[in-house]
Amino acid sequence: MMMMSLSCTSSATARRSSCLGLLFLSSAVLSISCAAIDTSSASSWDEAYAKATSFVGQLTLDEKVSITTGLGWGGGLCVGNINPIPRLNFPGLCLQDSPTGVRFADLASAFPASINAAQTWDKTLLYNRGVAMCEEYRGKGVNIALQPMMNMGRVAAGGRNWEGFGGDPYLQGEAAYQTILGVQSCGVIACAKHYIGNEQEHYRDQETSNIDDRTIHEVYGWPFMKSVQAGVGSFMCSYNQVNGTYACQNNRTLNQILKDEYGFRGFVMSDWWAAKTGVASALGGLDMMMPGDITANSYPLSYFGKNLTEAVNNGSVSMNRLNDMATRIMAPYYLMGQDKGFPPVSLVGKGVNVQGNHSSIIRQVGAESIVLLKNENWILPFSNKAPQPGKPTTFALIGSDAGPSPSGPNGCGGSDHGCVDGTLAQGWGSGTTNFPYLITPLQAITARASANGQSVSSSLSDWDLNAAADAASKADYALVFANCDSGEEYITVDGNMGDRNNLSLWHNADNMISKIASVNPNTIVIIHSVGPVLMPWLSSVRAVVYAGLPGQESGNALADVLFGNVNPSGKLVYTIAELETDYPAQVVYNSPQPHPEIDYTEGLYLDYRWFDVKNIQPVFEFGFGLSYTSFNYQNLTVTMVDDVPDNINSQNDTVVAHVRYTVLNTGRVAGAEVSQLYLAFPTGLGEPLKVLRGFEKSFLQPGGSAQVDLSLTALEVSTWSVSSQRWQVAHGQYTTYVGASSRDIRLKGSFNL
Repeated sequence: MMMMSLSCTSSATARRSSCLGLLFLSSAVLSISCAAIDTSSASSWDEAYAKATSFVGQLTLDEKVSITTGLGWGGGLCVGNINPIPRLNFPGLCLQDSPTGVRFADLASAFPASINAAQTWDKTLLYNRGVAMCEEYRGKGVNIALQPMMNMGRVAAGGRNWEGFGGDPYLQGEAAYQTILGVQSCGVIACAKHYIGNEQEHYRDQETSNIDDRTIHEVYGWPFMKSVQAGVGSFMCSYNQVNGTYACQNNRTLNQILKDEYGFRGFVMSDWWAAKTGVASALGGLDMMMPGDITANSYPLSYFGKNLTEAVNNGSVSMNRLNDMATRIMAPYYLMGQDKGFPPVSLVGKGVNVQGNHSSIIRQVGAESIVLLKNENWILPFSNKAPQPGKPTTFALIGSDAGPSPSGPNGCGGSDHGCVDGTLAQGWGSGTTNFPYLITPLQAITARASANGQSVSSSLSDWDLNAAADAASKADYALVFANCDSGEEYITVDGNMGDRNNLSLWHNADNMISKIASVNPNTIVIIHSVGPVLMPWLSSVRAVVYAGLPGQESGNALADVLFGNVNPSGKLVYTIAELETDYPAQVVYNSPQPHPEIDYTEGLYLDYRWFDVKNIQPVFEFGFGLSYTSFNYQNLTVTMVDDVPDNINSQNDTVVAHVRYTVLNTGRVAGAEVSQLYLAFPTGLGEPLKVLRGFEKSFLQPGGSAQVDLSLTALEVSTWSVSSQRWQVAHGQYTTYVGASSRDIRLKGSFNL
């Protein structure tokens, strides 16, 4: 088996603090050192553009067109392929999914989903996860990694929400920024997707997302703007229409906002078969047609290809525009140094193992992303100590989500995981990857309990309530495992066509939980889910552990938290409501219109912003998460840095204020706290009551403290003016809120502009 030598190296180190039986693993567990490539500076892009311009200047018309047109589905080794030009030593381009790892590859890792990465609220960990992915993509010869995904989770049941970073534009932007820096750190081009308004799977290829200009800028466009600031090399336009025009030929969103306003210098590719025209797409801002054919397996029939050549010859598309398209594609190639020593494509069958020691960071992200929602009377963590002789602690694990799939981790539902018949560790669709292995909760908890002299029984049937109740009634602790899944619309699972049909747990879980709680007073619910779920049984159980989609180390990450090796520090990145109708919008499942009009009438009021303005009490609010210790906040100060500049734009953002405060660990064990900064704008602007504008994760020993210093930039204190088409700062009083969640506010301050 061949091991690929990579330009970036990883070294695992551990910082451990033993306190009251807790072994707390900090964000230093895996430190990845890499000579990062500078992809955000103008000078680096200028150099890349000079090389790209020289290269494109040597191309024939047909060669320029070939760079813009994929080879069709199945036309190469990757999901997207650009033809080589041997006479100029250009090897072509390999484009490959996914946000969870290298899709359709062997000897590669299955990472925690992006929704889990966001739940860590750890910028360093987000970056390191991106670096580890970069190593794997590069090792497999992938030029362009089709991630990160930044759709906003507008509808709680949205099928692909788990591929993104949650329900807040600021959090999405910061997570995307760090991910892009990581993915591009060793020379792989990242892809910001799906731009823009692809918020549900039903009708995704027909519907028009009608979004007002202010909401585009302040909500849906914000994380894409941050992606450009990070120096992302490529964008992917989405399937849907935006305000009546398809996203891949939308002059307003592609040319005016993305390329002109944001200053994006890379290229825009279509989502697979999302482009509907040739000339209109090229003029509207599309640079690369993917996968190249009009429909699957119809290549060489393409909207680009020969049709683009003809359009240039007859003047419908200018040669300047074609040169721009080709140059934009080649500039990131040179920016990443892919013209020198980039590995050949070796997705499968080549013996190229790119996993390295990435299982360590996968396990760490899995553990640090777990959100402890309820912990009545400190039932958790379980003791790691051996029990008294003759009195072994007993655990009953209930539900199919605790155990393995009968067909193996990759055998269920074909290549894209289109089913759920074991523990859930990723969703379904093109955002998935193969598991090299999958540690189940049953496997990990049994191993941990055995080492502690404890015993485990199980009942994995979701429908045999009597057998489950019998097992639970004989155990000291009953751990009920439940899940719900979603994914992309081309796969339907249990009647769910991508989007979830509702927010209920799957596989009879609500009935199972209620049954087990009635026979065991120490019932703990563990949920693997793509997003928020309803919890009608909440008051009857002792603890709820929200584990999300943890990837290949799922069981080990969970056991680390349950047995106290890791103190939970994850926080929710969306609101969990009592009723599905509490959310501001729902999936449009049925429509008599061939092109349904989906009006974003809630505007800026997404997720917690909606719950705040409507005074709806959530079950668990955005930013919420418990710990095995406790924290206090004090000493808030707000210091103005300088006057706000007159010209505020995404390409010239400046710091205008510093917000400082202290976080203290007032408990008896080491732990990490995610403190969050929310900002309230002056009244009368139509802004939400408060919006997230900063966060920091502080790792603290018992009695320890940390000063947190967060910055507010001119953009972050601005609103978008539709009339003047610019960012503007309002004069008046701004209020800063610092706390442990969107509703657990500990400190309050203010400043005037």
